[in-house]
Amino acid sequence: MKTKRVLIAYGTQHGATAGIAEQIGETLREDGLDAVVLPADDIDDVRDYDAVVLGGSLYGGHWSGQAERCAERNADLLRRRPVWMFSSGPLDRSAEEQDIPPVAAVARQMQLVGAREHMTFGGSVTARTPGFLAKALLHGGKGGDYRNPGRIRTWAHHISAELTTA
Repeated sequence: MKTKRVLIAYGTQHGATAGIAEQIGETLREDGLDAVVLPADDIDDVRDYDAVVLGGSLYGGHWSGQAERCAERNADLLRRRPVWMFSSGPLDRSAEEQDIPPVAAVARQMQLVGAREHMTFGGSVTARTPGFLAKALLHGGKGGDYRNPGRIRTWAHHISAELTTA
């Protein structure tokens, strides 16, 4: 039986979403899948992958343009394979306390490609995050790393289970 090849593509502004994508890829590899993690801007053709996980950062209720463009560029091919989507962004524990539905832009992309599921994870803004907005958030007491590795791994194992039983 051929090992399933999974693409984890991400759109990120300062690296927090890339970290989530890397953790998903690592977990899928531990589960025996061939997982490749790449920036969404680098993806022009998903033909070589059996499944795709596409993630993007959230800023002000908007999903990463990199992730949106990737979905639009590859929509025809994505509709022919299992797709999961994720967002990262809340700078609090809300993503752990309740399921947060996808923002409107993500919901549109999910419909466009026929995605199976969406998950929202907490985001991260720390002293190492560049930019004026990050500094303002930190100054206002809104910073921190709210990514939950256990929750990310659990979701990745869920994807593995779906792919290995299919």
